[in-house]
Amino acid sequence: MKNLLGTGVALITPFNPDLSIDIAALKRIVNYCIDGNVDYLVILGTTAESATLTSSEKQLVIDAVVQENAGRLPIVIGIGGNNTMLLAAELKQISLKDFAAVLSVSPYYNKPTQEGIYRHYKTLAQASAKPLILYNVPGRTGSNIEPETVLRLAQDCTNVIGIKEASGDIAQVRRLIRILPSDFLVISGDDFSALPTITAGGAGVISVLGQGLPNEFSRMIKLGLGGQENEARALHNSMMEGMKLIFKEGNPAGIKSVLEAHGLCGSAVRLPLVEATPQLKVEIDKFLRTFSKINA
Repeated sequence: MKNLLGTGVALITPFNPDLSIDIAALKRIVNYCIDGNVDYLVILGTTAESATLTSSEKQLVIDAVVQENAGRLPIVIGIGGNNTMLLAAELKQISLKDFAAVLSVSPYYNKPTQEGIYRHYKTLAQASAKPLILYNVPGRTGSNIEPETVLRLAQDCTNVIGIKEASGDIAQVRRLIRILPSDFLVISGDDFSALPTITAGGAGVISVLGQGLPNEFSRMIKLGLGGQENEARALHNSMMEGMKLIFKEGNPAGIKSVLEAHGLCGSAVRLPLVEATPQLKVEIDKFLRTFSKINA
């Protein structure tokens, strides 16, 4: 799907001080990303703290983003978990008309075998009216989706169209790109490996930092996809410190502090996560000031 090439951003869910959803801030962030030339939006992923949102709150997020986006960019919705049959029922019931695809994280905690992962995604693919993007993040799920399992799914399920690969293993990324069909999207799910994934032949990134520095991040990805590696690498290097800082105390506490520094939202998160420390906020502010001078 060519409309999902380039830079996708995993949107946060901004909260008011009382931890209710800050819809006005969410709409500001949507426009900030669109004005920053990102290619598509991803809602209700792990960065959105979706595990802490009620069904009605998730619908609030959907309505706000769809309304504010107004058809300008493709939107991908996160629908994932470790209860296969419950997810399949949700996919059959929910309206997916406003979305280009569904992003679904590999089952966590259960630690299924590769056969279990294959059957899980095959069941979801059969239930989904829209294309499915696998999401491999072993550091959070406790299991890895092996490249051969991805290949089986690509061959057996016509609407499994890509994988968000966040293993951090560039050798695994290269193997995926080598063995999968040329039109299958191998998308970096890790800001650090976004450029290496692209130079290896990947399709782009679903980024966290990209919503905090949309112009620069999306420009880096476009340069990389266009074969301008030196220019892309220079931008990547200038953002490296920011990539480190936003994950220093966990995601999305760090990126919320970046967005707070931009005046877009507050930095509140819901338990069990906690807000970034004052020290980290100082480090983030310092990085942003330095970054702005370098890229002025």
